[in-house]
Amino acid sequence: MSEPSSRYHGPLLLHTHAIELCRARDEGAAHWTGSFDLGRSQEHVGIARDSWVWREHPFSYPPTLKERAIHYWDGETFAPAARYSGALIKLVPTAWGVPTFEIDGIKMLPTAKASPLDDARHKIALLAPAGKRLLDTCGGLGYFAACALDAGVARVDSFEKNPDVLWLRTLNPWSPDPQATAGRLQLQHADIARALPGLADASFDAIAHDPPRFSIAGELYALDFYRQLARVLRRGGRMFHYTGTPNQVSRGRDLPREVARRLHQAGFRAEPALDGVLATRS
Repeated sequence: MSEPSSRYHGPLLLHTHAIELCRARDEGAAHWTGSFDLGRSQEHVGIARDSWVWREHPFSYPPTLKERAIHYWDGETFAPAARYSGALIKLVPTAWGVPTFEIDGIKMLPTAKASPLDDARHKIALLAPAGKRLLDTCGGLGYFAACALDAGVARVDSFEKNPDVLWLRTLNPWSPDPQATAGRLQLQHADIARALPGLADASFDAIAHDPPRFSIAGELYALDFYRQLARVLRRGGRMFHYTGTPNQVSRGRDLPREVARRLHQAGFRAEPALDGVLATRS
């Protein structure tokens, strides 16, 4: 199943928008300038007593919005970009403009030292994807795919099993739109653990593997899964595998080293790199 094709094209509001729009109204301003697409651009909006006008569409002044949320117009009000279907999944603003997302309060992407998009760019650069076919195992918000596209990848086959994450992508202006890539991004609503055995041998030149943490998706760190990754990757092909460093301080665990040893068993040469492991198919 492919990604939902309908993308959101309305304004996105943060907590600060509600404050600043109301301040502009109270000060009698005719216009206010700000970003309604999470920092990708700046736009002028009209300010009136009873409404503010974005692209000729009037909106009521929003009440106080949640501070750690991104709000979209659902047809009646500005609602948080969040869904609950067994777990609370929400789009979360960052200081960089580019959002991250959380599952039950657990942040899925690093944001402390760089934007999640720049973080993905550093990792994709290790794979030198220009002209290659890339397997993106856990698509998330699509930042690995976006950076690979920018770097000249020939094709990205991306898998994301969570429908709520795919829905967040339709709201997020920083997520790549497969419909705008001339077929270079193929996004599938599927579980990579189930889809991987059906992929052809040596069909990829590089792999970006950015799974949820080990405690959530241990099957994506298993030896049998790694052997399947080795099977679909051509010899000499590279893989970046995000691991993080869970329990390093509290228990002295070295997950990158554990993963590197397991990848070696599966047919890779592997060493820790950045916040994960860089592996080469032997």
